[in-house]
Amino acid sequence: MKRDSRLSSVLHALLHMDAFGRPMTSDELAACLSTHPVVIRRTMAGLRDAGFVRSERGPSGGWTIACDLAAVTLLDIHAALGEPALFAVGNRSENPACLVEQAVNAALDDAFDAAEALLLQRFATVTLAALAADFRQRFARHQPLKGTPHA
Repeated sequence: MKRDSRLSSVLHALLHMDAFGRPMTSDELAACLSTHPVVIRRTMAGLRDAGFVRSERGPSGGWTIACDLAAVTLLDIHAALGEPALFAVGNRSENPACLVEQAVNAALDDAFDAAEALLLQRFATVTLAALAADFRQRFARHQPLKGTPHA
């Protein structure tokens, strides 16, 4: 089963947009994410509707960040994407009258609900600014020192 990677992709795109500090076209973002520009436009539409990004047409246009990165959490972005399912596993529902299926599903529901609540709680604590800061630190460590060969 294919995983829904929209949250990861959108966060990836937002960090590129922040790092570039200028409007980025759908083609540029698509190249960063190894996808098609139509996928970028479709995915970014939810972020635009939520006020996190904006798009400008024309030769100097593109996508830009329209929010304070410190005020937006992973939970906010997850919501802007329509709250996609967090887990690829789920309950069997072939025979709801089956008592075994009911017992199994009750146990799994409790576990899934607890895991989802914990994950969403964590999403609420991570801001886009924190992700951007982590990227900048990683980028700075990756840069070769002056006078040394490139890695």
